[in-house]
Amino acid sequence: MSRQMVRPGGRSARVQASVHAAVRELASEVGRDGLTVPMIALRAGVTPSTIYRRWGDLQELLSDVAVERLRPETAPRDHGALPSDLAAWAEQFLDEMASPAGRAYIRDALLGAPDGGNAGQCSAYAAEQVDAILTRATERGEETPGVETVMDRVVAPLMYRILFRPDGLDAAYAGRLVAAVLGPTGR
Repeated sequence: MSRQMVRPGGRSARVQASVHAAVRELASEVGRDGLTVPMIALRAGVTPSTIYRRWGDLQELLSDVAVERLRPETAPRDHGALPSDLAAWAEQFLDEMASPAGRAYIRDALLGAPDGGNAGQCSAYAAEQVDAILTRATERGEETPGVETVMDRVVAPLMYRILFRPDGLDAAYAGRLVAAVLGPTGR
């Protein structure tokens, strides 16, 4: 008697997708603070023990959902030159992360993984986007700073301001950070 092979990630991926969808739907209906594991399990069509076994607790689940929601859906747009590419990306990053939903996702990503893995994944998303912008600029023959330089001098100050000093945070601030990292020549 042969057993049917289970496609890797098949059931696991379906469980993750249904639980993530349940979290998003219920958060919009009852608010994030009203969420419970049994409520999420019922909506997702799984048992609470499935959620506890996979995620450990509600905060870990919320962190996992946050990381998925913070994943960029598209590559950075090409505006033809590094200054405009990086400025447009920084403004979009600021808009998304500084929104109430973005700030809640950041908080959940930071709180959920004791090892910092989820926060690290969010940072990796930003670094991948910056790398794509810089690679494209290099291919056009433009001089570029390094990815870590942009992370330290654009992304890090934006995140700090989003989390701790959001007053007065606007696109002009993001533009000033980009201009400073690119230097006086605007390379």
